[in-house]
Amino acid sequence: MSALHLAGYTFISSFVVIIILLIRKLFKNQLTSKWQYNLWFTLLIALTIPLLPTDLLDFGTKFTWNENQNSISPSSNPSRENLVTESERNWMQDLSISVNRFDLTLLNQSITIIWITGMLVMIALVIHAWIKLQRIKKSTSIVENQEIQTLFEQCKQSLHISRKPVLVNSPLIKSPLTFGIFKTYIILPCHAEAWLSKEDLKYILLHELCHYKYKDIATNYLVVLFQILYWYNPLVWIAFREMRLDREIACDSSVLKMLDQNHYVAYGNTIIKFADQAFLQNQFAIANQLASSKKQLKKRIERIATFTTESRLLKLKSIVIFLLLAGFVVNQIPVASAMPYGEDRIHFDNKQTVYEDLSTFFNGYDGSFVLYDLQKAQYLIYNKDKSVLRVSPNSTYKIYSALFALESGVITRNHNSMEWNGETYPYEAWNQNQNVFNAMENSVNWYFQKLDNKIGKENIQAYFQQINYGNQNVSGGMEGYWLESSLKISPIEQVQTLKDFYTNQFEFDEKNVELIKDAIKLETKDNVTLYGKTGTGTINDKNVNGWFIGYVEAKNNTYFFATNIESDHQAKGSIATNITKSILEDKNIY
Repeated sequence: MSALHLAGYTFISSFVVIIILLIRKLFKNQLTSKWQYNLWFTLLIALTIPLLPTDLLDFGTKFTWNENQNSISPSSNPSRENLVTESERNWMQDLSISVNRFDLTLLNQSITIIWITGMLVMIALVIHAWIKLQRIKKSTSIVENQEIQTLFEQCKQSLHISRKPVLVNSPLIKSPLTFGIFKTYIILPCHAEAWLSKEDLKYILLHELCHYKYKDIATNYLVVLFQILYWYNPLVWIAFREMRLDREIACDSSVLKMLDQNHYVAYGNTIIKFADQAFLQNQFAIANQLASSKKQLKKRIERIATFTTESRLLKLKSIVIFLLLAGFVVNQIPVASAMPYGEDRIHFDNKQTVYEDLSTFFNGYDGSFVLYDLQKAQYLIYNKDKSVLRVSPNSTYKIYSALFALESGVITRNHNSMEWNGETYPYEAWNQNQNVFNAMENSVNWYFQKLDNKIGKENIQAYFQQINYGNQNVSGGMEGYWLESSLKISPIEQVQTLKDFYTNQFEFDEKNVELIKDAIKLETKDNVTLYGKTGTGTINDKNVNGWFIGYVEAKNNTYFFATNIESDHQAKGSIATNITKSILEDKNIY
């Protein structure tokens, strides 16, 4: 449970509770008792949505959730893990700069501990209530009074109940109650026939059988489950208290519909006889009880006193209101789909896609690999879930930064040098004047930041729209929106954009495209050339995001690829590169 998850769960559940409470208040005269109770089932749906697997909540890119709006400017501290090693070729260097972010790790761990602790307390209370029910169950005995059993059968027939709930009595209760899903027990206090009239018993049995008929016992278990999961939200507690009251009112109405009007007062008096006799506290109720709190009892009596037969028009209005609310709740699913990861997800559906388990190449890293065969127009994807998840592009974005600078005239093919401003950077290769080739090879941040500033935010935004680059979000600031900040792109989008760049679908100047191709040319063997760019995302001196994207140009075909890995502290572009080259070699591509 992260702070983001908790906020998302709380928002959805609270919002739906408030909407239901408003509808009950605004349309109280347009809803039957039954449909007023049914409104709460939409809350159960809303509470379920955030708990569903992510795959079931994939609704494409319509909704996004950017968690990096709290980003601040990159620091100048290099990660020790990013220092150059002699064994690495220059283009595989991880010359990233760490950016500072507010670390939510401790907060998330604390929230998880508190959430689990709260659930354990709730489970203990429910178990305590269940033990009390078991004690009651053991104390029960079959009602021997034949007159009551006959009355019980008559009530069952009038409600068309064919199954056999068991009618028992117990010395441990003072108010009737019903519990048990697979074997249902309707329990009366011992010697009830001595102080209750036959009419009283009839009302009680009808009431309890209505709970049985409408599956209220199973609903009780669901409500308790959600109370355990959402114990931290007081609005959910209020909602379930109101739901239980509405359930009793709906049950009262069902009984009253079966009675003559002259019996309404007698039914109400029967309910009053059991005031303050609740055996289990309502908040942990896993059984239906006839008794209610005084406040709830007052509302029930008021509804019984004003009960009238519901018209067809009222029923029709109730159904319409319910359907409108249900539609509203279902529309919350896309919002919930954006919350579990707190990041963007794209919708990808391509029939020419082969999914393959390549986990052995990833050495325990959480990541994905996407390959596109230009000749076959076919995708090969490892880890479908991660391949559609947008993350920061980091230095892989530099391919397009240079291209935009060429297109906008900030640099030209013949004049693309930028003067070093004298500021000392942690990598010696950065502390000198740069041209686009050197800057690309050494992944010099200041060079591309300078290009971006000259291009301008509005122009960059326009170029992103033109090439449909990721989420196109530059709100993270011109110095670092592509460094673990607002700009994000998925591995599938990386491949698609590279393919369009390679084939110049953007209709840029062909010579500019060719210059960038030369700038990202890495190595050649056996007449096959590898092009690409690494990227490493470093937050608070921890390498959390590693990229290697590019393409392999062979004589008769071109293969585009993107590898992304994530880790708490050891995800680097050089590791993504090694993974990629191993896979390409295994596929006899490079």
